[in-house]
Amino acid sequence: MRRVKHLCFLGFMVFVQVGMVAQSPVHGCAEVKIHAGVPTLFVNGLPYPPYAYMSYLGTGKYYKEAALSGIHLYNIPAYLGDRGINSGSGIGPFRSPLWIGEDDYDFSGLIKDFEEILDADPEAKVIIRLHLDPPVWWEQLNPDVVCELPDGSSFRTSFSSQKWQEAAGEVLKICIQWLLSSSYSNHLIGIHVAGGSTEEWFYHFKEYYYDQNPARLQAFQSWLKGRYQNNAEALQTAWNNHQVDFTNAQLADISGEERREEWRDPHKEQNVIDTYRFHAETMADHIAYFCNIVKETSNGCLLTGAFYGYHYFVTDPRRGHGALEKLLACPDLDYLSSPNDYNRVVGEDWPPMAAMESIKLHGKLWLAENDTRTSITTLLKDQAPEVCPPGQYESGVWLGPPDMETSVALLWKNSGRMLTHGYGGWWFDMWGGWFSDSRLLEVLEKTQQFHQRYPSRDEPFTEPQVCVVVDEELSFWDGSVGSLTNEILGNRYSLGKTGAPYDLYLRSDFDSLSNSKYQVIWLMGILELKEEELSRVEAWRNQGITILWTDGKGTAIFKKGEAVARLDGKLKWQASRLRELWKEAGVHLYLDSDDVLYIGRGWLCVHTLDGGEKVVKFPFLAEVTDPFSGEIISDSTHHIELNLNPGSTALYRVDPLIKKPH
Repeated sequence: MRRVKHLCFLGFMVFVQVGMVAQSPVHGCAEVKIHAGVPTLFVNGLPYPPYAYMSYLGTGKYYKEAALSGIHLYNIPAYLGDRGINSGSGIGPFRSPLWIGEDDYDFSGLIKDFEEILDADPEAKVIIRLHLDPPVWWEQLNPDVVCELPDGSSFRTSFSSQKWQEAAGEVLKICIQWLLSSSYSNHLIGIHVAGGSTEEWFYHFKEYYYDQNPARLQAFQSWLKGRYQNNAEALQTAWNNHQVDFTNAQLADISGEERREEWRDPHKEQNVIDTYRFHAETMADHIAYFCNIVKETSNGCLLTGAFYGYHYFVTDPRRGHGALEKLLACPDLDYLSSPNDYNRVVGEDWPPMAAMESIKLHGKLWLAENDTRTSITTLLKDQAPEVCPPGQYESGVWLGPPDMETSVALLWKNSGRMLTHGYGGWWFDMWGGWFSDSRLLEVLEKTQQFHQRYPSRDEPFTEPQVCVVVDEELSFWDGSVGSLTNEILGNRYSLGKTGAPYDLYLRSDFDSLSNSKYQVIWLMGILELKEEELSRVEAWRNQGITILWTDGKGTAIFKKGEAVARLDGKLKWQASRLRELWKEAGVHLYLDSDDVLYIGRGWLCVHTLDGGEKVVKFPFLAEVTDPFSGEIISDSTHHIELNLNPGSTALYRVDPLIKKPH
């Protein structure tokens, strides 16, 4: 029997009989279901606004600001271990550890966070972001679980360690049991399972990646058996090596020490690709494992989510984010998350880091981390100098725009993207005070109100006519460890400024693409097409769909009745040239300028760098409403004229007045 842990907190004693906690039912239940055409958050059987507030350094003041803005959903951080989230920067921990010794747990940090939130907002619903990396003392007691480096030293936990997974899973279960038996169970609705560097399931490493722990090789050889269905001949053919089998196959060197500016040869380097696949699937398997524990321990009533699938932004395959396809098949996972694209300049789209339509297709909710810097963004060194290493977190992306007007515009761009695409997110007030101004809090408040005032709906009249298909394994083939991949995927910035919306799918969902919905399909970064994929391309072409295929050497354009146009070396595209291609293919352009446009689900959002006069054209007759005032701008129009300030964002309701687009 595990011993009783006595926790003294706020003048009273909390007694926890660890391992003997009587599991009481959750008083509420959260889930994700398809509603109005998109995965939707439900709490206690009813749709719930999918917008939350989070801060690493949250206080009652900031929680009160969120509550007064109409937000009642909160994320709070918690940690099994005692180290900071970023293994490269040296940052200190934001909370005391939950796991303080063998069979010894300290939940006082969770109590403090719940008490502060509930004091500010008695209606609060809470998702705990629980970081599952172990404490230092546990690694020291279990030296066989760490990454072994070439010089004989070690660095953090090996994610191939089954011992770590099982131990962390057991502690996760104990934490959930305690929470469900506590007075806070009424307010708990989910666990965001986190791990690795920056809580985002990135592998821990500094300049290079090494892990020579024998458990990793054993896990890899076992993985190969599954990959090749225990057929050694299939492995030998794939690796072009007749001496290899499941007992002597070795991991390829993916340290990143050796790089070359060229794509790997698929006939000679399949062992490298398999190493990266194993590397990525290991992380996806961990997420699925811990989500299953959350579901089983809570009788299916707690929401589960994780950061994963950053294939559209993080192009370094060593990070481990190349197995989204596998994770989307996990029945225990409810939502996925990432920060918005970090090209945080005015006038650019900041898309999620994953293929959004594939995530929706598989019934998963997307929750964006809106860690948007503002003109009043605080620095960690000023808010918590005791955890901030010298010179860290104080320049570059950590600085906000120079003025409040731009700050407001950027927050509205975040809101506009969520509303038009039918997903949610949290306002991430990292160090506290980033949104503590009435003009910024109004964005949070209005976003809540718009979600409740205007029913969510599936709007077929504004569905994208452009589809982009990406291969999440592209970076596996990149000998430069990411730079070649980044050159191709950097087209996401031009795509955001063509004046037409687009859908983004994984290559693994190739067969799910509509035969009639799209005028253009761009296969962006697929080095080789399989025979069945080529057949599909030819079928699309015969239907009149324009296909762009960008491989590692250039772009081919397929059009009905025309010879294939091969543009060698053409990997990067400007928005203006894409607009020309869209027009030729019959895609409707809402805008004919390099501004960011989102449209969908009854919403229109335009974000501009230069401002000026803009004309938004609709392919249908529409009623256009100002959602802020309720004023009908036009009760029947094919276009609206806007005069926008530089660096601004405009948001409108658009209601089609016809049954079919024309």
